[in-house]
Amino acid sequence: MPRFIFTRHLSDIVPRSIPVEGETVGKALEAVLIRYPRLQSYLLDDQGQLRTHVRIFVDETLMDTFDDPVTASSEVYVLQALSGG
Repeated sequence: MPRFIFTRHLSDIVPRSIPVEGETVGKALEAVLIRYPRLQSYLLDDQGQLRTHVRIFVDETLMDTFDDPVTASSEVYVLQALSGG
């Protein structure tokens, strides 16, 4: 089962690591969002697209699309860029 791993600053919304079912990044992410619906506004815009400051890596490779495949042993890292000044 693929495992989603989230940054610590999302820990009040979602656990750091979650195993989920899914054959693609999109299907696995849907499973996460069903369990943790508050997470959706942090990751996706109103059109259902990944927000510009969010990056998803599958086994250390930057995701191209939500159709990218994941395997039972995949680690999917969800990162948000932080800014300030």
